[in-house]
Amino acid sequence: MESELKDLNSKPAKIQQPDTTHDDTSSKDDRPLLKADSSSTAAAAAAANIHELEKKFAAYVRNDVYGTMGRGELPLKEKIMLGISLVTLLSLRIVFGMSLVVVYYLICRICTMFSAPNQEEEEEGYAHLGGWRRAVIVRSGRFLSRSLLFVVGFYWITETHKDSANTKENSKTEGTHQLEEQERPGAIVSNHVSYLDILYHMSSSFPSFVAKRSVAKIPLVGLISKCLGCVYVQRESKSSDFKGVAGVVTDRVREAHHNGSAPMMLLFPGTTTNGDYLLSFKTGAFLAGAPVVPVILKYPYQRFSPAWDSITGVRHVVFLLCQFVNHMEVTHLPTYYPSQQEKDDPKLYANNVRRLMATEGNLIMSDIGLAEKRIYHAALNAAINPGS
Repeated sequence: MESELKDLNSKPAKIQQPDTTHDDTSSKDDRPLLKADSSSTAAAAAAANIHELEKKFAAYVRNDVYGTMGRGELPLKEKIMLGISLVTLLSLRIVFGMSLVVVYYLICRICTMFSAPNQEEEEEGYAHLGGWRRAVIVRSGRFLSRSLLFVVGFYWITETHKDSANTKENSKTEGTHQLEEQERPGAIVSNHVSYLDILYHMSSSFPSFVAKRSVAKIPLVGLISKCLGCVYVQRESKSSDFKGVAGVVTDRVREAHHNGSAPMMLLFPGTTTNGDYLLSFKTGAFLAGAPVVPVILKYPYQRFSPAWDSITGVRHVVFLLCQFVNHMEVTHLPTYYPSQQEKDDPKLYANNVRRLMATEGNLIMSDIGLAEKRIYHAALNAAINPGS
């Protein structure tokens, strides 16, 4: 990838530096989102100067007509359109959407009958199933995921596949090219804009991904996540044999790289943004040194942004379902084959892939994360609900 990285150096990606004054909040990562703490200095600062916080936390700022946290004053035309959608579209989409989820749950239930799930602490699931069971789970899952996106209003999805001709070094021999082309990627790395990202990737490649342990216990969704082969985050585990998420992800990436029947891992860079920014990747997807497939998702909008940044989940779902049409653009970059230097240095590998994605997707790189997002959410709550 040396020639490609030289090209990237000639047009460096845009970078937003993190605000280091809030590093002491990293220990609060387990606090729930969107709950303001009256004693929080961040909330007080937000009430005093919300515009200054928006500059610091630009990756999470909403820019659509619905305003901050989806609570802005709407134009009369938008109010009328929203009212019509609430009466006509919302209930229909909820019914059809839930029907698709129930149908897929029943398919997963039938396919996993009389089969024991993986019992490893972080990998309880049915990704190991083979034969007709796995084929039915994957094919029906891809079809129903795309159907659910259609129900939500994504009638057309624009997909672009970039040519791989320019991603390999000119100095490599023909034999090396052929060897690379035979190598199967171990992971998909994607920017993270919304929960809708998962539905798209399910419809496209049906990968496994990292999820909270609590997801496995959610009715309907829990079994579906197990059939996807999710790796569950269990932060409270203190056992001596706890491998950690990074170790499990590395094993799964390596397995997918060498085993064509194993599902690839899908890795996102931290939390969701407003779609204009790309956060830092953790090194878990890159420790195995396997090739990865970079994918860039964008959600063009005129009224409501599908990005799940600084808005509550219920409010976001309601407004999303009330949009007559939603749009999605997907760019599939060529498989990224790491150099030996990148294999030896996973952090370098992750940073180079991130730079490539930022350049190709015209995204701004930002090193802020979940802790800063929680500060911003608390500040918004304090500003909007000063008496709470």
